[in-house]
Amino acid sequence: MTRGREHGVGRQDPVADVDPRVILERLVRFPTVNPPGGERDCILYARDLLDASGIDTRLLARDPDRPNLIARLPGRGEAPPLLLHAHVDVVPTAGQAWTVPPFDAVEKDGFIWGRGTLDDKGSAAMMLAAVLRAKSRGLAPSGDVILALVPDEEVGGMAGTRFLVEEHPDVFDGVRYALGEAGGFTVHLGGRRLYPIQVAEKQPCQLTVTFRGAGGHGSFRHRGGAMAKLGRALDRIDRRRLPVHVVPPVRLMIEAIADALPAAQRVVMRRLLTPAVTDRVLDVLPGGAGRLLDPLLHDTVSPTIVHGGTKANVIPSEVELTLDGRILPGMGVDEFVREVRDLVGGDATIRVDAFDPYPGSLEMGFFETLAAALREGDPHGMPVPYVSMATTDARHLARLGIQSYGYTPMRLPKGYDFAAMAHGPDERIPADAPAWGADRVYRVLETFGAAARG
Repeated sequence: MTRGREHGVGRQDPVADVDPRVILERLVRFPTVNPPGGERDCILYARDLLDASGIDTRLLARDPDRPNLIARLPGRGEAPPLLLHAHVDVVPTAGQAWTVPPFDAVEKDGFIWGRGTLDDKGSAAMMLAAVLRAKSRGLAPSGDVILALVPDEEVGGMAGTRFLVEEHPDVFDGVRYALGEAGGFTVHLGGRRLYPIQVAEKQPCQLTVTFRGAGGHGSFRHRGGAMAKLGRALDRIDRRRLPVHVVPPVRLMIEAIADALPAAQRVVMRRLLTPAVTDRVLDVLPGGAGRLLDPLLHDTVSPTIVHGGTKANVIPSEVELTLDGRILPGMGVDEFVREVRDLVGGDATIRVDAFDPYPGSLEMGFFETLAAALREGDPHGMPVPYVSMATTDARHLARLGIQSYGYTPMRLPKGYDFAAMAHGPDERIPADAPAWGADRVYRVLETFGAAARG
């Protein structure tokens, strides 16, 4: 069964529009594809909801078409402010085979389908609904609640959170903890329902590797040139892993997952923490678990762009390869470059084009508050800490000493492939997910006082 709703994306009736599912559907219908973004109308829709409820808001913008929305719900002043942050830009849909229009927010087969339902308008809808509910019920939380709905996360945050951190850090004065994307959703493993809460993330590092060799006329056979070196490097990247590293937040994550599993699986999971056998264990883990854990036990590089050659009959003397690198939290860029050099060949030249460090230290002081809210919603669920192989706006907030937890609470069915849904075609979430998630976030607003004080 497919049920469509009204398709307007203009300014809606702000007073009636407080149901988290309705909010999500309205947010999805703003085609905020980044680039270019164009998030203004989407942000103004959220602002209208907050203004109508009597919550103070302000817009801060590097680009007038891409404003950041900051709202503050006053608390009792007994705890530091709590930050809720979500982004409303989405990745493109071009070239993807969607079975429903990606910006119609269609309800079908028990899911809400559309770009951004998972990343990250679902999170925005839950947080917005929770704050609106708190206001309507007269909740005065222990500390102020700051809601930041931002643009530009998908392309680095220069107009979004990074802009706020660099140009308006006063927005975050006093904040110790924040809730953001990428965590709090169901993962089915070993007959258990786990709820990973993100506590750290990998660091993006873009590299350019240059291979050089003798050039010449294409009619002659040339061996060992730049193209040959590139080919051998690509083959090694495809076949080999970088060295195993068990960094503290990943150790914490794997130990927690192991403790949640039956005895036999617990033993196997703990063997991942022994570097001498880590790769062998990853290769035999069932159900795709190895694929998910592999990048959390190694730095990784993925070849993405090749530049080389100017003419069909001229053998190039220089070829460039762009690598998308991801460095484990706590690891440095110099060691990473040395590992990559060993992989691609010692005579290649490696240039670091961009490195966006995650400077945060692991701070678990707010974890139990979040876990308790999840256990109330699913008494058999098991919250565990989680390290993300991808990046979020948490890295920008970490520069201000803010620990951001990935917390987009959703009950997901078995067989739901989170990795395939995020940024993929036919992105969708269960139709009841926005309401359940908003309930869990609201519960955090009711209970966060003692943990936020530290």
